[in-house]
Amino acid sequence: MVDAVTTTEATTRLNTSRTSLVSNFETFLSLLTAQLKNQDPLSPLDSNEFTAQLTQMTGVEQQLLTNDLLTSLLAAQQSGGMTGATAYIGKDATAAWTATRLEDGEANWSYELAASASSVELQVLDSTGKVVWTGPAPERTEGTHDFVWDGKTTAGGQLADGGVYTLKIVAKNGTANVDSQVLTRGRVTGVELYDGQPYLTIGSSIVPLSAVIGVEEATTSTAETTPDTPEDEGLMASIASALNPLKLLS
Repeated sequence: MVDAVTTTEATTRLNTSRTSLVSNFETFLSLLTAQLKNQDPLSPLDSNEFTAQLTQMTGVEQQLLTNDLLTSLLAAQQSGGMTGATAYIGKDATAAWTATRLEDGEANWSYELAASASSVELQVLDSTGKVVWTGPAPERTEGTHDFVWDGKTTAGGQLADGGVYTLKIVAKNGTANVDSQVLTRGRVTGVELYDGQPYLTIGSSIVPLSAVIGVEEATTSTAETTPDTPEDEGLMASIASALNPLKLLS
């Protein structure tokens, strides 16, 4: 199996490789210079061998230039990822992500059921993986539903703000499992970079861009307009009559 390599890891490997190449290159130059200085005048260095050594030196130089170019490309890719992620700011996003922060005594998640279930249990886990709260889900029908946890443990104790918690869902229809997933939904308000990867701030969650499964334009509420009352209509008619140019000329 091939493991994914982050931009930071790739840059570190390139820098390590470059340091090794520079050291080898300097050693090679030192040895070649010493060989030229101490060669036997009666039996000088063979020209073919000297040419081969120069070719090797040129190869090392090209490898150093290649590493520098790859480092520049990785830096440009990282910058481009950050720039692309900023396009999500202000939009409503949905991510397959389970972790969020408890703030103002609340933590918000959504969960999706592939089919209606006879029983749906929700579990809230702390950062150590310990279950701190267990209870029935507010909805068991097919579709996406919201869940707000009040920060209280199953025993009733109130947990402090600032902790990061994850939501786990167990949905069943009789003895059969029902496919489900935990979602994070909300307005994207910021972008951050961790280990070369862009993360979006959605509500109280920091979500990797790779976990986003849906984006749409933010919905704005329009102010309701109240119909004109008879008094308003009469006032407007009086103003229009007073400003009638025909009456001004009469």
